[in-house]
Amino acid sequence: MRLWPRTLFGRLVVILVGGMLAGQVLTGSIWYDVRHTQALEIPLRLAAARVADLQRLHRVRPQAFAENLRALAKPGFQPSLEDTPTALPAGTESMAERLLRRALAEQGGNPEGLRLLQVELHEIVGERHGLGALFANHGARAELLLELPLGDGHWLRLAMTEGQGWSSQSTLDVALDYLLRLYLLRILVVVLLALLAVRLAIGPLDKLARAAEALGDDIQRPPLAVEGPLEVRRAARAFNAMQQRLIANLGERMRFLAAVSHDLRSPITRLRLRTEMLDDAQVRQRMRKDLDDMEGMVTATLDFISGSDLEEPRQKLDVNALLQSLQADLEEQGVRVAVQGRAQQPLPGYPLSLRRALDNLVENALRYAGDAEIRVEDGPQRLSLRVLDRGPGIPPDQLQRVSEPFYRVEASRNSATGGYGLGLSIAQTIAAAHHGHLVLRNREDGGLEAELLFERRG
Repeated sequence: MRLWPRTLFGRLVVILVGGMLAGQVLTGSIWYDVRHTQALEIPLRLAAARVADLQRLHRVRPQAFAENLRALAKPGFQPSLEDTPTALPAGTESMAERLLRRALAEQGGNPEGLRLLQVELHEIVGERHGLGALFANHGARAELLLELPLGDGHWLRLAMTEGQGWSSQSTLDVALDYLLRLYLLRILVVVLLALLAVRLAIGPLDKLARAAEALGDDIQRPPLAVEGPLEVRRAARAFNAMQQRLIANLGERMRFLAAVSHDLRSPITRLRLRTEMLDDAQVRQRMRKDLDDMEGMVTATLDFISGSDLEEPRQKLDVNALLQSLQADLEEQGVRVAVQGRAQQPLPGYPLSLRRALDNLVENALRYAGDAEIRVEDGPQRLSLRVLDRGPGIPPDQLQRVSEPFYRVEASRNSATGGYGLGLSIAQTIAAAHHGHLVLRNREDGGLEAELLFERRG
């Protein structure tokens, strides 16, 4: 769903603000009831005063009451005498009827038997009724139809229209002022408070997420501060404990590897000494080769594993200086490698490890093609270091597998022609430690392109 925020911060804000606004809309019915009562109060009180006067007139002159009613009739006030009341279904007393009865009693009239048959609010101009009349610029008027017994067997029916009188402020102005203060200002305050509350609640989680990301860059980073709500403190303590366990496990692995290296090299050295005492020169030469392969595999394995443990400090490294140093070292060995392009800004990372990754890629290019070229492309979002050659390339179905440890395109396992299949694996591991990855592709006009692609983070 596109409108649903992707972040926890955005989702909590939407839930809180949406829930508060929904509650505000529901409670808006209170305003309608209050405003409706206010709009009816004056007309009902005026009607009650007229009914009280008519009751007094009936008590004083009952014989001339019908004639007096005809004399009082006018537009907006139509009284009549009825022999029977209007049949109505049984129902509860309305708020307007209760208000009319109370107002009639206050005027000295008798509310006994009074029935309010109809009450409607209309705008004077446009004849709107209902909710629209509550927002009219002109005062709304109430159209009333009521009946009450006169005590002599007759019923007085009154159809009248009563206005709200004169006001210095229009109904619309009153409504807008009410809505502005009750809704708009309250909504703004609710939104601001929701943003502040969610930010305070999400802040510790965001700090925990940043710490988890930084742990991949530097496992020796300082422990996370244990502060904030109880749940966040528990998460911080668990995170710090996990970091210590990782450090301990890595240290134990390195100690184990050091012990294996020592234990393997010692028997290899003894075997070399015993090999030299063999009389058969051909057998002696074969055993030398086997021992060289064994020692090379041990060394390559240790190099690969140590390559994933970046113990050097992370720093902003000058990529251009690193490439110049690599180029100069190769020239001393009689190998010329061209470098095209320049990095525009430093790259946070590990200098020795990145140099090692480039060494492996260049070494592969020189081994299989006899030449190599480095191209640098830098931008605001990413840095690309490409090592190109004109060798045979790699079969397309094996491009994804050659970066696996100990996988070699050659099946001969000949270290002289293809190494031990760890160079690309080490380069991929180092690239991942720099928030990047290694991409291998065959060039259209022949050769291989090995690209180290690093995402620049703000």
